[in-house]
Amino acid sequence: MSTLTQPEGDWIRGISIKQPWATAILTGTKTIENRPQHWSWRGWVLLHAGQQTDRAALRVPMVARTIRGRNLTTGAVIGVARLTGCHRHPDGFPPCTPWAQDGAWHLELSDVQALALPIPARGQLGPWKPSDDLIDQVLQQLPHLRPCPAPEAEDAG
Repeated sequence: MSTLTQPEGDWIRGISIKQPWATAILTGTKTIENRPQHWSWRGWVLLHAGQQTDRAALRVPMVARTIRGRNLTTGAVIGVARLTGCHRHPDGFPPCTPWAQDGAWHLELSDVQALALPIPARGQLGPWKPSDDLIDQVLQQLPHLRPCPAPEAEDAG
C-alpha cells in the first residue's frame, strides 16, 4: 500500500458543526457558518459533523428542503471546504444570506467537496488541527487536495 505525500506546512484545519447544518454546507447551499467569535484562519477546513444534532433545525423549512433525502452522519469528517473570509453584517443591513444569524460572525465557505466515505473522527470547539493520519485518510479520497495559494498582492499603481 502506498502512502500519499502530504503537502508541506500547516495548511488545513478542522471545523466541527452540528447536524443538519454540516450537511446543509455539504450541499453547497449554506455558504456560511455562524460562529460567536471571529476566525483568522483562511484555507482548507475539514467539515466534521459533530456528535450532536440540532433537532429544532430539522423543522425549519429551508433546512428540511436543503437536506431532504440525505444521510445525517455524525462523529465523522464528511467533506472539505475553503474558508475564504469571516465577517459580520453591520446593524441595520440585511444579512448576507438567509443562513446568517444576527450578531454572529459568518465564516465564508466555498469549493465544498464531499467525501464518498465519512471518516470517523473526534472534533472540538474552534478551529482544530487534524492529525496526520486523518489528513492521509482525507487525501486518499481527495488526492488532488492541496494548500490554498497565498493571496496575491494588489498592485499599488
